[in-house]
Amino acid sequence: MTTQTTSSDTTPDRIMLGVALMMGFCLTAPLLDVAAKLASDVIPVGQITAARFLVQVGLMLPFCLAMGLSFRFNGRLGLLTVRAILLVLSTFFFISAIRVMPLADALAIVFIEPFIVMLVGKYAFGEDVGPRRIAAAGVGFSGVVLVIQPSFVTFGAVALYPLGTAVCFAGYVLVTRGLRGRLHPVMMQFHTGLIASLMCLPVVWIANGTGVAILDPVWPQGIYWLWLLGVGFFATISHMMMTYGLTLAPSSTLAPMQYLEIPVATVLGLLVFAEFPNTLALAGIVLIMGAGLYMIHRERVTSRITTLPHAPI
Repeated sequence: MTTQTTSSDTTPDRIMLGVALMMGFCLTAPLLDVAAKLASDVIPVGQITAARFLVQVGLMLPFCLAMGLSFRFNGRLGLLTVRAILLVLSTFFFISAIRVMPLADALAIVFIEPFIVMLVGKYAFGEDVGPRRIAAAGVGFSGVVLVIQPSFVTFGAVALYPLGTAVCFAGYVLVTRGLRGRLHPVMMQFHTGLIASLMCLPVVWIANGTGVAILDPVWPQGIYWLWLLGVGFFATISHMMMTYGLTLAPSSTLAPMQYLEIPVATVLGLLVFAEFPNTLALAGIVLIMGAGLYMIHRERVTSRITTLPHAPI
């Protein structure tokens, strides 16, 4: 769901590799959610969030060194800090939600994020957005309402947490756009993980012994170490695949594939947790996916029109 710089070299071989990497992202990103949900049976949400970024930094550091990348912030520390804050909040909200909600329901609500980015772009930055895409956003929001309604009845206010994830991740995407071309994508991810880790560790340290259920850390036992490591591992692997996929193929080609996350999450939720969206939530998921794919289609059409010689904009 993150937008990165794309390469000007769009030969068929590179595009197919980009598609393969994005498919890898869609298959591995839900495994992060599965690991987080399994860990949340015993491990507090704050500790899982911190582990996600600590493991990411540990895994990415050797790659940064091997690639000979510069560790300088290049004057972007402020934006990177905002990016890290938004990603920490996005992660915290989502893990809090999937502790009790089905994976597919929570993920579907998060996919309202592209509509939020579009509307912010239109009303805050004056970007050209046509009525059809605004209508698609309305359909997407109605789908979110259908997903939230039964979840709110069952789980209470926690059903709204994925909306917090969507809003924070929309901000994350907008900040990432501001950093585009100013930092290597790998270093951008490393710095974000490092700053996020430095934010999370003091919170976990201060919360130790307080009895605050979502923050007070515990010493993992047995397989829960594996779940914590899995959260960071799958987060790192999936986002690296997406980052490199977007350098090999146009984002317009890869964007529709992100919706594969929802059926993958649905299958994993059914196999691992015996979860399946109810009829109302399933209808909402279909609306969100349909509206999102239509919006991507309209963006492609608009892009083709505006690149034609003498085409009206």
